[in-house]
Amino acid sequence: YNSLYVPGWDCHGLPIEWKIEEQYRKKGKKKEDIDIKDFRNECREFAQKWIEEQKSSFIRLFVLADWNKPYTTMAYESEAIILKEFSKFFLNGSLYQGSKPVMWSPIEKTALAEAEIEYHDIDSTSIYVAFKVKNSPNKLLENTSVVIWTTTPWTLPSNTALTVGPKIDYVVIMTFNQYTFQPIRVILAMDLVTKYFSGKYESVTNISAIENFIKGTKKIPFFIEKEIKGVDLINISYEKIWKEAPEPVDNPENAYRVIMGDFVTTEDGTGIVHTAPTFGAEDARAAKDATPEVPPHLILDENNKKVPLVDLQGKFRPEMGSLAGQYVKNEYYERNKTPNKSCDVKIAIRLKEENAAFQVEKYVHSYPNCWRTDKPILYYPLDSWFIKVTEIRDRLTTLNQEINWKPKATGEKRFGNWLANANDWNLSRSRFWGIPLPIWRTIGGEEIKVIGSVAELFEEIEKSIQIGYMNTNPFTNFIVGDMTEANYDKIDLHKHIVDKIVLSSSKGTRMERENDLIDVWFDSGSMPYAQWHYPFENREIIDDGIAFPADYIAEGVDQTRGWFYTLHAISTLIFDSICFKNVVSNGLVLDKKGQKMSKRQGNAVDPFEIIDQYGADATRWYMISNANPWDNLKFDLEGIDETQRKFFGTLYNTYSFFSLYANIDNF
Repeated sequence: YNSLYVPGWDCHGLPIEWKIEEQYRKKGKKKEDIDIKDFRNECREFAQKWIEEQKSSFIRLFVLADWNKPYTTMAYESEAIILKEFSKFFLNGSLYQGSKPVMWSPIEKTALAEAEIEYHDIDSTSIYVAFKVKNSPNKLLENTSVVIWTTTPWTLPSNTALTVGPKIDYVVIMTFNQYTFQPIRVILAMDLVTKYFSGKYESVTNISAIENFIKGTKKIPFFIEKEIKGVDLINISYEKIWKEAPEPVDNPENAYRVIMGDFVTTEDGTGIVHTAPTFGAEDARAAKDATPEVPPHLILDENNKKVPLVDLQGKFRPEMGSLAGQYVKNEYYERNKTPNKSCDVKIAIRLKEENAAFQVEKYVHSYPNCWRTDKPILYYPLDSWFIKVTEIRDRLTTLNQEINWKPKATGEKRFGNWLANANDWNLSRSRFWGIPLPIWRTIGGEEIKVIGSVAELFEEIEKSIQIGYMNTNPFTNFIVGDMTEANYDKIDLHKHIVDKIVLSSSKGTRMERENDLIDVWFDSGSMPYAQWHYPFENREIIDDGIAFPADYIAEGVDQTRGWFYTLHAISTLIFDSICFKNVVSNGLVLDKKGQKMSKRQGNAVDPFEIIDQYGADATRWYMISNANPWDNLKFDLEGIDETQRKFFGTLYNTYSFFSLYANIDNF
C-alpha cells in the first residue's frame, strides 16, 4: 500500500527574519539600511540551508517520504496557490478590513495571531483609581468619585469611558483616602464592599464617625450612604484622569462618561470597568455599542494622521508631557537601560499625589506574551484584514466532532474550547519575509481588487500599462497556462516586486497594494491544496477525495492553536469540510525535570548533536519506547545512553555471537 506522504516545510516568517537581522547586526548594519531584495534572498538561502539539514536528519532517522519532491511554502508555485486560497475568502464575503485593537508585538513590530500568544503570570502594579464625577442627572451623586481597578495603569491616560453593569447594585460610600486622608465619596459595587474595605478600614453605622475622624487613628471609617442601580449611573460624566493627555480628536464631547456593558461582573475589582477603547478589544466593542458612541483616545500626529497616545514601539508619544518617550512596559527597554520605576509606578505615584489613587498594590495575573520573544504584547489599534471566523464557530465545532482525536480529550476540550471562543482571524503582518497581501485598492478605498493567480495579476498589469501607470510587466517571461516549476521560477511575488505594481480600477483610477504580508499561519493552513498546486492542477486529488480530507496527521499538542486550527478553519470556510480524519496530538519533548526546553533557560539540546553522538537508532528507540506519542517525554541523555548499552549493546553482542559461529559452520 502506497501512503501519500509529501514532506513539507513552512519557510516564511519571523524566526528566519530574526536570524538574518542578527547577522546584519553583527556586521553593524540595520535592516532598514539593506535592500529588500537582498534581505529576501538571504532569508530564502537560510531556509533552504535548514531544509537540507533537516531532510538529511529525517532520512537518517528512516522517515519514509518522497524526499525528491518536497513541498515548501516559499516555492513560487506554492505561493501562487496561497494567493488563490486567499482570494476565495474575498469572493465568499469572509474577508473584511477593520480598524480595531489587535495583538501587537513592539519587539517584533508586527501584529500576531492568537496562535502566537502564550500566557504567563506576571507581577503588576495595580491601582484602584477614583474618577471624580463632573455632571450627574442625579444631584445626589455630585461630589462623588467612581472607583475602578486596573492592572494596566499605562492605559489610564487613554481612558474615555467607565463601564457598569446595568443590573448590578452599587453603593455610595463616605470615607477617607488612605494616602492623603482627605474625605472622599466613592461609588462601587455593593458585593465588593467587604472585599475592598478591609484591613485599614472599618464599617461605621452613622455619619458622625466620619465627621469626627482624626488622622492617625488606627482604623479608617467608611459609611454606606446610599444604594443605587447600575442603570442610574449611565451617562454620568467625569473628569479626565490624566490631565497631560490631549483631548481625543474625534467627538471629545462624547468621551469621559459612564456607559453600560454586559461583560461587567462583581467577581473582582469594583464592578466598574476602566474602558480604553484604543487598547482593548472588549473596551472597543462596549464603546462602539454606547449611544452616543464613545470615541477612542486618538490624536493627530505631525502628519495629521490619527494615532494612539502610545506609538508602535510601545513608547508614549511626545504629546504626553512627563510620560513622553517612556516605554509602557519595562520589558521593552534594552538590557541595562531599564529604569528603576516603571511608567505604571510613576502613574501610581502621580495619582496618589492628586488624591485619585485609592489603593495601589502588586497583583499577580496572567498576561499575553509573544511566544517567540517571551515579551508582553499590546492590544493596539490597526487597520488590518480579517477573516470572519466568529460567524462559523458553530460549524467549526460541529465538524470537529467528525475528527478522531488521539488523545480524545485534546479534541474535545483543548481544541473544542479554542473553537468555541475563536475570534476573527487577523491576517495582516508588518514584516518582509512572507507572501504579500494580494490586495490593491484605490487611495480612497472606493474599489478593491484581490488577485487570485499570477495569470490574473499578469492581465491586470497589462491593463495598467495601457493606461500608463506602469511601463513594463515584471512577469513578461511567465507563460500563462504553463504549470511547470521552471515557469514559476521566472517570477517572484515578494515585496520588492509587488510593491512596485500599480493597477487600475474599473474607472481608471490608480490602485496600490496594501503594505502588509499574509500571516504565515495561512501558508500552513493552505498546505493540503498548495502541495498539489490545486486548483490549477491535480483537481481530482482534492475534488474526488483522493488526498482530501487527509487520513492522518500528527503534530505537537501546541498546534491546537496553530496548524490544526488553521487547517480546520480554512477547509471549513472554503469546502465546508474537515481537513483531516484522524490526528495524533503529539506530546512535547521536555527536559529531564519536565520543564519546557528553551535556549533562554539553557536546557535545550541540539537534536543533530544527539544523533551524531548516540546514533539515529538509539535516539529513535529511546523516544518511542519511553512515552506514548500523545504524552510528554522527559528527555534525559542518560536514558539514551542506557538504551544504547542495554538494548543495542545486547542486540549487537547477540548478532556478533551468531555471526561468529555461523561463519565457522558456513551457515
